[in-house]
Amino acid sequence: MSMLFRKRILELTNNYVPYMIETRRYLHQNPEVSYKEFETTKFIENELNKLGIPFKNPLETGCVGILKGRKNSDKVIALRADIDALPIEEVGEAKADFISQNAGVAHCCGHDAHTSNLLGVAKILSDLKADIEGTVLLVFQPGEEKLPGGGRLLCETGFLQAQKVQAIYGLHTDPSMQPGIIATKTGPIMGSPDEFEVDIFGKGGHAAKPHEAIDPIVIASQFVTSIQTIVSRNIDPTDSAVVTIGKIEGGTAHNIIPESVRMLGTVRTLTKETANLIANRLEQQLKGITEAAGGSYSFRFNRGYPVVTNTKTEADLVLSSMRDLFGDSSVIELEKPIMAGEDFAFYQDHFPSAFFFAGSGSPDSDSQYVWHHPKYNVDDRFFEYAAALMVSVALNG
Repeated sequence: MSMLFRKRILELTNNYVPYMIETRRYLHQNPEVSYKEFETTKFIENELNKLGIPFKNPLETGCVGILKGRKNSDKVIALRADIDALPIEEVGEAKADFISQNAGVAHCCGHDAHTSNLLGVAKILSDLKADIEGTVLLVFQPGEEKLPGGGRLLCETGFLQAQKVQAIYGLHTDPSMQPGIIATKTGPIMGSPDEFEVDIFGKGGHAAKPHEAIDPIVIASQFVTSIQTIVSRNIDPTDSAVVTIGKIEGGTAHNIIPESVRMLGTVRTLTKETANLIANRLEQQLKGITEAAGGSYSFRFNRGYPVVTNTKTEADLVLSSMRDLFGDSSVIELEKPIMAGEDFAFYQDHFPSAFFFAGSGSPDSDSQYVWHHPKYNVDDRFFEYAAALMVSVALNG
């Protein structure tokens, strides 16, 4: 990249940073959960209309902008942003001026920043049409946070395949890194998240007469403790896996033994074989503990997103583009994947691709809380780097 062109990208990015910040605040105040992003979609479509960028709606929510450059080419590059929020009640003084106005729903994972960033990229690329070879698709995807995953549903329509996409790129905010740093790697970069549901059925009764009841809370407690040994005693120490119970429901009062307990959990792995092993061990332990206590159970294991795996050419392009823009110190080449999941993996079944993390955390903006924390926030400086990098990747991909 020439120094002159680099300067042009950075100047345009800085010009549109205020727009991206303002857009993010609006989206943050008006979050919508997965597959219900109707107003968010209208907002995105309106912004694309202002830029004269046509769009298609392969799914009920979300859309794909189609930005054609002035240089004739068959090249088609796709840039993806997820648009959905979480079912969570947010808190945090740092967000007081733009906190969610929708009770129980909040952008506590950064998708508002992803969407705002891609809209800023759309503005920058519109100003650089003369330098665009072929077509850039702007993928505003619904439903990343909830199975079956908007990425999967979009790929199942065949729309992107029909556009002959040659590569697709996506990013995620990362509160563990300062703005101005990105991290990625070739090969597996994120785990496969599966989910499981457990119902334990006992026999209700009075808390003072536990011998006349079958206590599902005790059974559930034993199960939670027991499964902590699955990773440490059933998984190869050189492999990676996580088993977590995220929700327990049971009981109505301090002196009543309930009839049942319900639990929800997640399993994170890097191979299907490990996921299958864990699924089997979960049910084996549940069956043994429950039957030994005289109760019964139901167990459901829901397959989640595949492992996110970057192709080398595309990952190298992200790294080299960031270095060209901001220097060697702006890049971290990850040594191992993280166990969080992403439905970006579904695109990787069809196209060469790269997913990367862009720093969004700093103490100055109280934005170092982990994803899905009710205080999760994004430092505004995220846009200065993320947008410029996305533009560079689109032009050089």
